Amino acid sequence: MDWCFVSLSRRRFLTGAGGTAAALAIGAGCSADSGPAGAAARPESTTVPFEGKHQAGVTTATQQRLLFIAFDVLPGTQPGDLSTLLQTWTTLARRLTQGQTAGNTAPADGAAPPDDNGEALGLGPNSLTMTFGFGRSLFVANDGTDRFGLEAKLPAALQDIPSFGSLDVLDPQRSDGDIGVQICCDDPQVAFHAMHHLAGTSKGVLTARWSQLGFGPSSSTSTKQTTPRNLMGFKDGTNNVKGEDRAVMTEAVWVGASDGPAWMTGGTYLVARRIRILLEVWDRASLTDQQTTFGRKKLNGAPLSGSTEFDDLDLDKKDPDGLPTIPLTAHVRLAHPTTSGVKLLRRGYNYTDGIDPVTGQLDSGLFFIAFQRNPATQFVELQQQLARVDALNEYIKHTTSALFAVPPGVTADGWIGQSMFE
Repeated sequence: MDWCFVSLSRRRFLTGAGGTAAALAIGAGCSADSGPAGAAARPESTTVPFEGKHQAGVTTATQQRLLFIAFDVLPGTQPGDLSTLLQTWTTLARRLTQGQTAGNTAPADGAAPPDDNGEALGLGPNSLTMTFGFGRSLFVANDGTDRFGLEAKLPAALQDIPSFGSLDVLDPQRSDGDIGVQICCDDPQVAFHAMHHLAGTSKGVLTARWSQLGFGPSSSTSTKQTTPRNLMGFKDGTNNVKGEDRAVMTEAVWVGASDGPAWMTGGTYLVARRIRILLEVWDRASLTDQQTTFGRKKLNGAPLSGSTEFDDLDLDKKDPDGLPTIPLTAHVRLAHPTTSGVKLLRRGYNYTDGIDPVTGQLDSGLFFIAFQRNPATQFVELQQQLARVDALNEYIKHTTSALFAVPPGVTADGWIGQSMFE
């Protein structure tokens, strides 16, 4: 069955200007469409286990759709209310990721509302994953208040992301949050269904702060996947960390026992950045300028110093004029681990939020997500380098920023964040 055909009406529904569907549900922006060219469609029956040593949705091969949602805890909420909700969410996630309903869809008493609205009936799990993280503000409020008796559990690595100068044009209403949830799957309506019930079961405890829908992964996370293209037309994430590389995952992604605190061992840190691409400006740049900006050839993704996508960078190679073949300000030179010394597991998605009502231009770009062991020495250090001299900065601006501590996976009888509360 052609997935694009069966999903067409849902895709149109979820990709209306400004993301009407998600906005009506929780007051947030959205987008959606297809993934990397040549990728085989996943069977609708494919399931990803929710339980395990690590949370699903990190090393899981990137699915075609993203819905990221951030919540704030309502004033007056007690620690017990929060832990009860997380237990409820755990039960919900166990059911939904296996393709089950959230509850009764046809109560015997017709006067009672269904537990599950039924919008995902018959669609299957579609590789649904739900990955949960906690923001710094859950532990300590901006005024220093220990809101839920969790200050002693605050990870040292969970620090506010600093400003990156003129590159940051952040919307505070679409940044940060007490709790963040990354929902990924291969069908937009399945993702919506998960968000719908997360928001519904959190009434009286949480309020939705912001959300973002994404279409088409901007990086592959598995050796079995081809490299996708971003909205600038370039292959993105050629040298991304792959989930199968256990040594690198241990080195760069998973929190170790020596990192602290104990409840985060086996977890990771999620950085999210909404990066708007100034496509109207980019579209007027020559092919030569575009390729020297990235340091790669547009059609096959090869570094300018090579001929195929996965050729090693030759940073010493010179052109006939004696200049570096890969310019000193090229994105790939600055971001590559051989230069930056930084490895990240990138898991971002392309997005479009329709037309900017102020400028009349496309509001589209990259919803960047990266998992790492220590944000300060990985994402922040790398982004500070990029913010200074990256040629790509001429064509982008960052409008959302958030950081979440993602605890380890859930056992058969456990629940999300259990070790943090105990």
